Amino acid sequence: MAGLSNLTGLVSEPSGEAESSVSSVSNRSLRLAEKEKKKGEADPFTAAAKYLSQFKAGTTVRGNDELERSILVVETVAVSKGLPPEVITVLLDLALSLNAGSPNCSRILKFLIPATVVPQEAIVKGVSWLCVGKMPMNAQVLFLRWVLTVFDLIDCKDDLRSIYGFIFSFVTEETLCPFICHLLYLLTTREHVHPYRVRKLLDIQAKMGRQPFLTQLLALYKVFRPDLVTLSLPSRARTGFKNHNSTWKVALSAVQRKNKGAVLVDQSLSVDVKEKPSSRKRKRHHLAVPPLSSAFDSNSSKKGLRLQELRSFKELLENIHNIELPAQMGSMLGSTLALHYLDCVQDESAFLRLNFWLGHSLQEEFLLCPVDGSSDNTSEACRFLNTILFSQQFLQEGFSSTESFLYKFLSVWDGSLLRPQILDLLSDIPLMPSFYMNKLLFEPLKQLYFTSTVFFKCSVIECLNSMLVKWLTWHSVSASEGSLDISLNSNSTMTMTLSGFMDSVMELVRFVGLLASEGLRLENCHVLLLNQTLAFYETVCDMFLKYSLPLIIMPPAGVFYPALFAIDSISLDRLGYIMYRYRMNLTLAKQQKQQREQTFHISRNAYKEFNRNLQTMVNSMWNSQWCIPGSDLEINKDLIALCKIAEPWCCFDIIHHPALFSYAIEFHQRCWPERKDVDLGSIKTGKYWNWYMEFLFNQGFDGLNNFIRTNTGHGPSSSSQDDRQPLSQNCH
Repeated sequence: MAGLSNLTGLVSEPSGEAESSVSSVSNRSLRLAEKEKKKGEADPFTAAAKYLSQFKAGTTVRGNDELERSILVVETVAVSKGLPPEVITVLLDLALSLNAGSPNCSRILKFLIPATVVPQEAIVKGVSWLCVGKMPMNAQVLFLRWVLTVFDLIDCKDDLRSIYGFIFSFVTEETLCPFICHLLYLLTTREHVHPYRVRKLLDIQAKMGRQPFLTQLLALYKVFRPDLVTLSLPSRARTGFKNHNSTWKVALSAVQRKNKGAVLVDQSLSVDVKEKPSSRKRKRHHLAVPPLSSAFDSNSSKKGLRLQELRSFKELLENIHNIELPAQMGSMLGSTLALHYLDCVQDESAFLRLNFWLGHSLQEEFLLCPVDGSSDNTSEACRFLNTILFSQQFLQEGFSSTESFLYKFLSVWDGSLLRPQILDLLSDIPLMPSFYMNKLLFEPLKQLYFTSTVFFKCSVIECLNSMLVKWLTWHSVSASEGSLDISLNSNSTMTMTLSGFMDSVMELVRFVGLLASEGLRLENCHVLLLNQTLAFYETVCDMFLKYSLPLIIMPPAGVFYPALFAIDSISLDRLGYIMYRYRMNLTLAKQQKQQREQTFHISRNAYKEFNRNLQTMVNSMWNSQWCIPGSDLEINKDLIALCKIAEPWCCFDIIHHPALFSYAIEFHQRCWPERKDVDLGSIKTGKYWNWYMEFLFNQGFDGLNNFIRTNTGHGPSSSSQDDRQPLSQNCH
């Protein structure tokens, strides 16, 4: 028994140790919990937030040091790090309920900076406080401005859309009307457009006049229900909503930088912190296309497929009529499937919303702030503009908001900032009436052109050439469809007659002729500028044959003669090609005129200018007569004698021309390698002339080949078989 008792004792001892161990662990947990509790109470922000959440109506406000200290602590954290969603809800309720007084209401709203997102229920409850009618008007305005600022940070918007009617009821308040219209514009769907709302807006417009914010909202209503809004609205109305979020900009930008990567927000809300309080300049920041996100909660009763859920073009086609547009229309710029949807469906409301977002973003980030030139900001802006360019090229047309932005930006642009992107965007500008072109486009470009380097001049000419090609392509599509009028844009009802289109093209070509002539004079006929100019006229010379436009415009003397007397062979060959194509176009135009197949006829001046240029070029290069009596190129004989050049009339023929002189020397050396004295005149004798022509055209001068063969009847094919000899061998 004793042994058993001992065994029992041995067994019971570990049980006592276990109980002691459990007790020790339990005490330790209690100590840690107490420590954490004290630590939480020691955290000023947590304590302040807790105090404000428990602040009751009727509590003394004036002289309340605890209230003042708590607000100050929360304000400090809000400005430096931003506020979490639950604290946003607490503070917004405290402010709008006026439990802490009217002065504290405005103060709290001004530092209400979210760190991540804004809870939807906080905004809904805020609207309910608006309906109570206790808040002073300045507090109501401040609240609405704050909602517009953080609109893209609201986690979901389906509940907000469900109280659309409550929000709409405030449009009758004259002070709140601009902000309410802006908020309604962001929330409106087709289901919200009803006859009584249209009538209400029209009544308000009758009292207040045609205000931009009312016009914008009515324009959106008309997109959804054109049968309800019969009012004529301008198709290119200016932006109707002003920027109301300046109060929170600096702090919001600072929080975004510190929390970079935590949340992507609308670029139009982003700016850099001002380095100098006295400076009015600010910087761009966070120029990024927002990601695709749903406008409705995942548990919403709305049945639609989200764009971000699509994985292939096949899925898009299968669900094309059941696609839910994203909450932020700017996010469509970053998705090829979203752009496919825009292109296939041609939803006018989607384009309207996208243009609104894009116009606001471009104006906010480029027009209202000078650029500091830092590499980070420039590269960020470059990526953003490249995304817009990709989207426009994908859709094969520009956005109207980009066009409006460019007209404003050109007046403040220095010509160097983001030059490739700005000029590429400029080339996407759609057709416009000729009477707008000079003020909006030509004058700003002219000032930049004449005060910039030759490389900028080349870029401008290239940009305008691309613009002309797109205009002509758009016209050729309309002509192939048999349309009498030309649509300015696939999403616009505005059209232009053929004569109006021809006027616009004529203005553009004449403007480029002016720029090129003066630019070549200022830059001493720089070869790059000359070639860019000739590339432009390669487009112009083929407008009739290639693009079915009955318009032929000859290059001005300031372009033609520098090309004719150019020292590089490429420019001369391009001029030959241009003159050859002009002849082909004019010949066809004359044939159609004789057959009466053409409504518009080519001007007689075009034929006269072509004949004069043709005579000059043939006489100079072929007949060795570069001075034509009675022409603008005639030079006094006494003046020619002063140059002391033997046979000056031969200086620009096809042998002695500066651009072809080296080829003539090479040919002479091949034919007469034993000669020490060079006699280029011997090339013109007998069979050597035909051999020289064949040698010259084998160098790749197709433009000159076509020009000479068409206008003189001479070419490689015109030489006899006996006169032809392999040019790889010596021909003596």
